[in-house]
Amino acid sequence: MSEMRSVTPAVVGRGVELRYGDRLALAASDFTIPAGGSTVMIGPNGSGKSTLLAAIAGLHPVHAGDLQVAGGPPGGTNVAFVMQATKVNELLPVTVREVVAMGRYAHLGLWRRFGPADRQAVEAAILRLGLSDVAGRHLAELSGGQRQRVFVAQGLAQEHSILLMDEPTTGLDLVSSAEIARVVEEETAEGKTVVLAGHDLAEAAEADHVILLANRVVAEGPPAEVLVPALLSEAYQTRIFDAGGILVDDSAHRAAGRRHVHRRRRGVGGGG
Repeated sequence: MSEMRSVTPAVVGRGVELRYGDRLALAASDFTIPAGGSTVMIGPNGSGKSTLLAAIAGLHPVHAGDLQVAGGPPGGTNVAFVMQATKVNELLPVTVREVVAMGRYAHLGLWRRFGPADRQAVEAAILRLGLSDVAGRHLAELSGGQRQRVFVAQGLAQEHSILLMDEPTTGLDLVSSAEIARVVEEETAEGKTVVLAGHDLAEAAEADHVILLANRVVAEGPPAEVLVPALLSEAYQTRIFDAGGILVDDSAHRAAGRRHVHRRRRGVGGGG
């Protein structure tokens, strides 16, 4: 867990409502994401996590309410959004270096001419994610973990102040998961804001701030105050009890069967 360096929020939502046509993705909710640390959005499948990340990135319209990002409207060059590699066409005929370089497009002028600073940012991002040996290869030649690291590197190349990541380590190999986790620690240590959507309660327990979603904000705050049986039961609509871990019946964990025990860290849990 990093030291929170700023009292100025990175993101503030007041009465934010998000929709896909007639379908409600997030009911009117208030929330605040502190600056300079890590925030994890957690909740069952379809709870609005990815939609809220997209709204913060300026890629999904706010149906009602007010959403402020870094004191202004959503999106902008100070926000980088890393989607899951599974949501991107990895068969595109582009190399790793070309994909990472796309992170610089927002900084370029009309003719998209790369300068020394742009090339340096791209190479530094590739190096940080351990991709130097595959920088000239096409996405189709990479493993799923390598592809996810490519898109994280693309986000880093943007040189953001707020990094949004949609389930960045779901289903990845241990090496790729560790590389991404290290980058998250480095970014927050530098005073940047990292917001991740995921399912892992142990990962959420290590964050500075947690937002618990169930098509609305059920609760937010420090992990020890949010990841408790009563609130988790409300969000997941299933019985939660404390028996040396937190039991969540969630379809996101099919590989382990319908029920999956998340071991608690740092005292997360408590009274129900």
